[in-house]
Amino acid sequence: MTSFADLGLPDPLTRALRAQGITTAFPIQAATIPDILAGRDLLGRGPTGSGKTFAFGLPMLARLAGSPSRPGHPRGLVLVPTRELAAQIKERLADPAAALGLRVLDVVGGVNIKRHKTALASPVDLLVATPGRAQDLINQRALFFDSVQITALDEADQMADMGFLPQVRRLLDLTPSGQRLLFSATLDGQVNTLVKRYLTNPAEHSTAPAQAAADTMTHHKFLVGTREARNEVVLRIGARKGRTIMFMRTKHGVDRQVKKLQRAGIQAAGLHGDKGQSTRTRALAGFSDGSVPVLVATDIAARGIDIGEVSLVVHVDPPAEHKAYLHRAGRTARAGHSGTVVTLVMENQEDEVSRLLRKAGVEAREERVSPDSPSLAKITGARIPTKKAGA
Repeated sequence: MTSFADLGLPDPLTRALRAQGITTAFPIQAATIPDILAGRDLLGRGPTGSGKTFAFGLPMLARLAGSPSRPGHPRGLVLVPTRELAAQIKERLADPAAALGLRVLDVVGGVNIKRHKTALASPVDLLVATPGRAQDLINQRALFFDSVQITALDEADQMADMGFLPQVRRLLDLTPSGQRLLFSATLDGQVNTLVKRYLTNPAEHSTAPAQAAADTMTHHKFLVGTREARNEVVLRIGARKGRTIMFMRTKHGVDRQVKKLQRAGIQAAGLHGDKGQSTRTRALAGFSDGSVPVLVATDIAARGIDIGEVSLVVHVDPPAEHKAYLHRAGRTARAGHSGTVVTLVMENQEDEVSRLLRKAGVEAREERVSPDSPSLAKITGARIPTKKAGA
């Protein structure tokens, strides 16, 4: 067990962590922090939930400490694929940054750009940004990357999947060739091209790949037969105790499912790309504090959302491809906790889901369930909702 104090981080920073009850580094943090402090480029591979935010964020703050920043000219930059991940990184790093006299700001789409311009009118040391909003602010001459000394790309593979890499390359080309850090669960072709183009002799550190992380969970394939039976099973699962994330393929599916759960007396909130930022923030806050035990989401929430003690992930709609399965599943069994992943399979989906799980390297226990099956209640904690849907 390595303490943060042993890794060479400044005393004010380790004291701020200690005040939050954080003293021991996760493996990825213990591996990466000394290399980043030494100024090396770095390539980190590991599943979400392995502690990546502190792995790059703490040494970035340490390297930025002691020098001033100018308004609109950040010296540290973190590029991320989603608004939620940006908000989470900013929240995690705000207190350690303040202990060093540094300011962290996040700029993301879906927020009035005037607010970002106002925030950038004061010095910002570390900027956390989604690529589109960063580019908008640069185009409007409210943001400049000429002072960036250290850049981190987090969830680079998701940025590739979302088609952001051309934008990311344009932004990186605006930064001086300082220290660069890249974190990704996988190193597919496009991400590897990025590594070769922008990283110089990087130190490489890997924790367990996404598949191994999925192996720490229990996986179940529930054959539910018809859509009607599936819908009733979903309501029973929604009424369980504990935090549950349910995944749907479409935004419309999310909204429809939330209404069904709410009509059955279940507190549920939806999360997808068309939701405004304040709605998304409220949904995550309610889910985090337990007042909203069920979060229904599209794949946008499959990455970067780090909320502890999510004991069950349910694929109401099976994902389109195996990587999405692993990233959805990664919302549970985080930071050493155990978790259960359930895929609901209608009759016409059985072959498709079998292929998907094979590609994901996941062995799921298969059984046929109905809403009243004892095994459904035993595995998920499913209960009869307080009122019937539509009542």
